[in-house]
Amino acid sequence: MKLLFFCPRWGCENISWEDFLTKVKDDGYDGIEYGISNETTSTQLDEVWEKLDKHQLHVIPQHYGTYDADFNRHFERYSAWLELVKPYPAIKIDSQTGKDFFTFEQNKQLIDVAAMHTTNCGINVYHETHRNKSLFAAHITKQYLEKIPSLQITLDVSHWINVAESFLEDQQEALDIAIQRTEHIHARVGYPEGPQVPDPRAPEWEDAVAHHLKIWDKIIERKTAADPNSIITITPEFGPYPYMVHLPFNQSPITNQWDVNLYMKDMLKERYENSKL
Repeated sequence: MKLLFFCPRWGCENISWEDFLTKVKDDGYDGIEYGISNETTSTQLDEVWEKLDKHQLHVIPQHYGTYDADFNRHFERYSAWLELVKPYPAIKIDSQTGKDFFTFEQNKQLIDVAAMHTTNCGINVYHETHRNKSLFAAHITKQYLEKIPSLQITLDVSHWINVAESFLEDQQEALDIAIQRTEHIHARVGYPEGPQVPDPRAPEWEDAVAHHLKIWDKIIERKTAADPNSIITITPEFGPYPYMVHLPFNQSPITNQWDVNLYMKDMLKERYENSKL
């Protein structure tokens, strides 16, 4: 098993690319996960990929910004985003795909376009379990996974926990099939009333962390059993405001986003590299 950890660009947009990638490398990440807006230009991407190559860092492009409620317009813009990133080498793509109010058939058209992208350029697209998107809830995702055998996902279970207002104890079948089809992990810890605990290092959130670890452990076990030489990718993805709440009135973050994600990386690396589950 080989673990690769990715640092999110999300929350660090105010840092220059050079300083950001230097810090990523110095802190022991293997690459970055880069949310690319629909308005990004090829010139901008050329510059980023040159810097990634210089620092010898992998990249996972992330799709997030197709918001159109009109399906035809949404389909066009999602397809255009896939074309935008097509020339750029990547280890995989994370896609927040579709909308929660689109029909199954509409969201499946978007999933099919992503599958065609994989066929054309060889880079796998994994569809993220994210609120407001097609795979916004465990029970809904279960239906997609059952109906589309080729569908594989980025599992960010914090969203499902928030949507269900529970740690999904009563949705084990949905969790089981999701675990079998997960090819990328977003390691953020949520809780029934929110997608991000204030600080996973705090003892009051030990139970929430434990629920997530139980799920992530099963993904690691599955991947390792299937192929001891498998590559497993993880992005610690604690985000900035408004995911991270601020103190009232003075707008100061309650903790440091970078430090929290680094803690998650180091904790999971030690857990999975130095122990047998």
